[in-house]
Amino acid sequence: MTVASKGQKFKQWTAEEKYKIIKPALDFEKSTSQITKETGLNNGMINNWIKAYRENGMEGLTPKRKRNNPLAKYYNKKNLTKEEQLEYENMKLRIENEMLKKGFLMKEDGTYVKFMK
Repeated sequence: MTVASKGQKFKQWTAEEKYKIIKPALDFEKSTSQITKETGLNNGMINNWIKAYRENGMEGLTPKRKRNNPLAKYYNKKNLTKEEQLEYENMKLRIENEMLKKGFLMKEDGTYVKFMK
C-alpha cells in the first residue's frame, strides 16, 4: 500500500489511459493479476476500473471532479487584498447559513454540533 507523503500528488489517470490498461483484461487476453505485475498498479484499482467500464462504458472511467474546500484558497495566503477579505467573509457566512439551515448550531469555539429537537 502506498501512503502519500506530505505534498505528494498521486497520478490522475484519464479515461483513455485507464481503458488502455484494462483492455487486455476485457478482451480476456490477460488476467488482472498479470496486468498488476506489468503495471505495478493495485489489483483493486484495476478491478474497480473494469467494473466501472462494464457498468457505464468510457463515462465510468472518466475522473470525477473532487469537491474542494471553498475557503482553501484563502487559507494559504498571508496577505489578503480587501476584496479577498470580503470574499472570504462572505463565503464563511454562506457556509454558516447553510449549516444553520441543516440544523447545526455553532458553539463558542467555532465548531458545529447537530441540533436535536
